[in-house]
Amino acid sequence: GVRLDFGFLLEPLGFIKVLEWIFAMLVFATCGSFQGETTLLVSCKDVVNKTVTAAFAYPFRLNTVVFSAPDPNFCGGTWTDVYLEGNFSSSAQFFVTLAVLVSLYCIAALVVYTGYKHVYNQNRRFPLTDLVITVITAFLWLVSTFAWAKVLADIKISTGANTILGIESCKTPGTTCHFAAVTSMGALNVSVVFGLINMILWGGNIWFVYKDTNLHNQSNRISQSP
Repeated sequence: GVRLDFGFLLEPLGFIKVLEWIFAMLVFATCGSFQGETTLLVSCKDVVNKTVTAAFAYPFRLNTVVFSAPDPNFCGGTWTDVYLEGNFSSSAQFFVTLAVLVSLYCIAALVVYTGYKHVYNQNRRFPLTDLVITVITAFLWLVSTFAWAKVLADIKISTGANTILGIESCKTPGTTCHFAAVTSMGALNVSVVFGLINMILWGGNIWFVYKDTNLHNQSNRISQSP
């Protein structure tokens, strides 16, 4: 049956699991909810510094995001819809999906730690399963965080001032385009930091989970035997 013991949350194994849950949710919050836009100022016949905007968001399929003309006759009808470059959804979704799955696992683990620790300790498979999942998760945080950091750099390039270079309408005689602004990506930068923290937390937690397994107990008995 259930034997609630919230004091276990003050021990390393429980406390770290709480931190893992918090930082996984922070990854989801900072990356998964991001919305931004890139703005250009276009001048052409009878138009001066008209704002043209492309709105983008998670999961960053930028090749589906378009700079739409304010009206069909914009710049004498010479302005054609222009799409941003790049589809970065794979790395972004991998990063955020991992955060969601990790947060769910942390909740399940905390339920076991605080209510069923006696079952956890008596069944050797539970600690071993916990250890395997912890090792795999630490590795996945490593891979997903560095992949996301690389993709984030590419997203900044695709939504920055260089976007003008690929817009043919801006090369039309009598038309000039100036990069105005792009939404700050500070939240996305922070999401990379949270990913690194998750990697460190899960990597460090391997030792504390390992101590609860029979592998650690066997090594202790071997070292203590004459």
